[in-house]
Amino acid sequence: MHGLGNDFVVLDARLTPLPQMTPHIARALGDRRTGIGFDQLVLLEPSETQAFRMRIFNSDGSEVEACGNAARAVALLHGEPAVIETGGGPIALEPLGGGARVDMGAPRFEWDAIPLAFPMDTFTMPVGWDSLEGPMAVNVGNPHAIFLVDEADAVPLETLGPVIEHDPLFPERVNVNVASLAGPDHLKLRVWERGAGLTRACGTGACATAVAAIRRGLVASPVRVTLPGGDLVIAWQPGGSILMSGPAAESYRGTFNWDDYAAGAGA
Repeated sequence: MHGLGNDFVVLDARLTPLPQMTPHIARALGDRRTGIGFDQLVLLEPSETQAFRMRIFNSDGSEVEACGNAARAVALLHGEPAVIETGGGPIALEPLGGGARVDMGAPRFEWDAIPLAFPMDTFTMPVGWDSLEGPMAVNVGNPHAIFLVDEADAVPLETLGPVIEHDPLFPERVNVNVASLAGPDHLKLRVWERGAGLTRACGTGACATAVAAIRRGLVASPVRVTLPGGDLVIAWQPGGSILMSGPAAESYRGTFNWDDYAAGAGA
């Protein structure tokens, strides 16, 4: 499945359990040359508290808390409204024609909720990397640093992204967003996603960036966020939850031999 070109392998283990997913297996499956290939692997499992549980693995094998594009894809697959469990907290899904609306919950701004390595103002962080300075930090189930710039396309995100992602300031690493104003209530966004790199779309990045721009007074809700893969609409009022709306699609269904990818898992 994919959401605006951000692509996923979805494994449905809600009724039939699968062998244990490991970073090695996720990484092997995610290799676009020798595996299946994806930006994220989505594993659906039973939940004791919600309709079901969604786990997310990046192509480098790391497990992350949240993924907005994946949530829309799962909503489309599930086919009816549901509240599901994620590592970033419960989220509410509602399938729509050709996509979904997702209640991502309320954003967090406290330094230790991002988390950062030490206390600082997260509205305008007193840090910078080359031309990128003064980001806002927002947690929307996973950590984001948002840089509001004059022209998002002019930023060498392919080189600055990994530097910022792995900076010791972010003990759990961070997603790096660069955005520019494209019109009234319209943002242009590029994202370096932790564990995945440059991506055609990032739902949580769109949420975090819209929240940052609203807080800075640049736009008013709802906000259209244009990513390389297409548009998302983000609605948020201070103190409330973030509502994300956008498309999702199923690309194909297939099978694979688990043992082919589990080989060498202990290496």
